[in-house]
Amino acid sequence: MSPRIVFVTDFPDAADVAREMAPSGFDLAIVPARSAEYREVMSDAEYLVGFVDGLVDPELFTTGPKLKLIQLLSAGYDKADIPSARAAGVPICNNGGANSVAVSEHAILLALAVSRQLIHQHTNVTAGRWRGNSTPRVHELRNRTMGIVGLGTIGKKTARLALAFGMNVNYYDIARLTEDQEDALGVRFRLLRELMRTSDVISVHTPFNKSTHKMIGKDEFALMKPSAILINTARGPVIDEVALHEALSTGVIAGAGLDVFDQEPPEADNPLFSLDNVILTAHLAGPTFESNTGRVRNAFDNVQRVARGGAPLWVIPELEE
Repeated sequence: MSPRIVFVTDFPDAADVAREMAPSGFDLAIVPARSAEYREVMSDAEYLVGFVDGLVDPELFTTGPKLKLIQLLSAGYDKADIPSARAAGVPICNNGGANSVAVSEHAILLALAVSRQLIHQHTNVTAGRWRGNSTPRVHELRNRTMGIVGLGTIGKKTARLALAFGMNVNYYDIARLTEDQEDALGVRFRLLRELMRTSDVISVHTPFNKSTHKMIGKDEFALMKPSAILINTARGPVIDEVALHEALSTGVIAGAGLDVFDQEPPEADNPLFSLDNVILTAHLAGPTFESNTGRVRNAFDNVQRVARGGAPLWVIPELEE
């Protein structure tokens, strides 16, 4: 019997990409998450692929006793039960940066949209208010300072885009670059509180874990310039959402662009929805045609790598040996 790849998705487009790119010599089973079909095919599965971090729990390794690899299509893995994977000896790998271009572009998109009051301007035009009552207070990105929280693959790409707009770029990360690396990228390290105080745009790109839970809250917002904006394309709980609403509604900071929320989807009465200085998208920074293809390409490359007896790429840090 050919080694089985279980590709979990509820979306026909993703299934089509998987069929097109599936490696030869494997049995590819495309199934919806937590379906009866999923449970049936998992008994012989050696490779589990998809947005499956929420499926990683002790039961998974009973359902799939032959698993050799859990290959995520996402960059984040905050829903995965890492101790159960460690106990089973099964590596969890993320998408290898396949969505990094998409997310970094989205971060700049939100920064531009908030800085130029894009939604406000659009609404005025469609309502027949040509230029509204006055020209809005809008800002260029050039010569402003971008502060990046989390300088991983996505953070570095965001830095390069910000530099292309003529911004000054500083960063905070627990893994600090060498001076030569900073010179090559064109960024400079700052302590977190220093970064909050000196930046015009804060863009968050850190993973979500215990150490980053609500790492930006009331105290951090109080440090920010009244003209500053916050961009979050990482994970919602990295930001204290209640404190963010207070900061936005009282003028502590000027605006925000958010692709992620504390609860997803957010409740219909989320107080952020009533503010006119925030632009919101539905956790869609990463999914583009190009990034979806890249995710599947990286996933199947890793599957074949393990099948050949090699070590997988992009193992999450908590499971690296």
